[in-house]
Amino acid sequence: MAKSRDTMFFCKECGYESAKWLGQCPGCKEWNSFVEEPVGNKKSPTGISINRGTNKPVGLADISLQDEERISTGIDELDRVLGGGIVEGGLVLVGGDPGIGKSTLLLQMCRNIVNKIKKKVLYISGEESLKQVKLRAQRIGDIDSTFLLLCETNLDNIKEIVSEVKPDVIVIDSIQTMVCDNVTSSAGSVSQVRESTNILMQMAKGYGISVFIVGHVTKEGVVAGPRVLEHMVDTVLYFEGDRHASYRILRGVKNRFGSTNEIGVFEMQNDGLREVENPSEYMLKGRPVDASGTVTSCSVEGTRPILLEIQSLLCKTNFGIPRRTTVGTDYNRVNLILAVLEKKAGLKLYEYDVYTNIAGGLRITEPALDLGIAVSIISGYRDEIIGSDVVAFGEIGLSGEVRAVSMAMQRVQEAAKLGFKKCIIPFASMEEIKKVKDIEVVGVNNIQDVIREIKTL
Repeated sequence: MAKSRDTMFFCKECGYESAKWLGQCPGCKEWNSFVEEPVGNKKSPTGISINRGTNKPVGLADISLQDEERISTGIDELDRVLGGGIVEGGLVLVGGDPGIGKSTLLLQMCRNIVNKIKKKVLYISGEESLKQVKLRAQRIGDIDSTFLLLCETNLDNIKEIVSEVKPDVIVIDSIQTMVCDNVTSSAGSVSQVRESTNILMQMAKGYGISVFIVGHVTKEGVVAGPRVLEHMVDTVLYFEGDRHASYRILRGVKNRFGSTNEIGVFEMQNDGLREVENPSEYMLKGRPVDASGTVTSCSVEGTRPILLEIQSLLCKTNFGIPRRTTVGTDYNRVNLILAVLEKKAGLKLYEYDVYTNIAGGLRITEPALDLGIAVSIISGYRDEIIGSDVVAFGEIGLSGEVRAVSMAMQRVQEAAKLGFKKCIIPFASMEEIKKVKDIEVVGVNNIQDVIREIKTL
């Protein structure tokens, strides 16, 4: 008889199982990702029927969608990222750095659902006591007395309570603290996280309960635990931003019920998170006046155009190899733009250290920012001031051409709404642009056209 093993090796990234330690995971190809964990006599957990009592095949035309209405969270920015609201039976994973505001946002969501929509909400905390949660709840405002709190980490007990209470929405804070009796490893391990998420998924689909899971992140910024955790849930939301800054960005990286391109912008205040309804105006606060190397560009996140400030600083290099530093945008793309400016515009950038920054701490990799980056570098190189009422956006190719970008009309309208007077865009996008009041739109074909246009500013 084969000897039964007391431990197994699991990949922290994808959950791959192996009887021995491996340097590289055969599943996800990550190095040094295997951890040893005990395995006991694993009992199959009692499952919950996802089809709510029927296990017979059902025709597509016989499935009714009338009951699948979304529940509004009372927070427009969160509804936007979720795709219009909470879906019944949906499983949502919210990740982010410690102190970024995950629990605060979900507590505000629970307050709105209980106070305004009168739905039953169960908030399960595995990290804080009931008094600690109440103190945080008092800080964000009054919550109806029907709001249910539970401090519990055992999922078997939670499953019994949920079957009795039958809430409409459940919040689990956090998944790394949950444990299952049929798994012998410690809380937060690969096996516990995977099994706990599986039980929560069965509860969400079987009872039609919307479940929100808070997940810790690693130092690389991804959700801690196996990668299979993100595959099991319906929606994955990431909270981005510096915990010491006031703004926060909620970004959807996976959504089975909506777009993954939308973002929500929040500002942290004493009474919780406040929605930023006009991110463009918020990001442009404190712009320098009459300073070289700065220009305003426009990015599109989902259906929302956002104006932002691009800054470039050029200093004579003291070494043989010039230094390139980027903050908020793609490092390799900036290097490509520098190469195009050297080759096609004749700028001697190899003599300068180049520092590029997107003000406000945003992380944007959209190619439409290429033209804004190029204009800011040219402005910094020549020490020439670009007017504060100028916006530039467009993609730059390796031949120096300026290529068309999507949603050009919406970008121009956003610039006009905030009082900008001139917009430099790709000539290929001019057909899409209709007459916009109080703003001049100029089309450029290549880098040479851009340089000529800058001289007239």
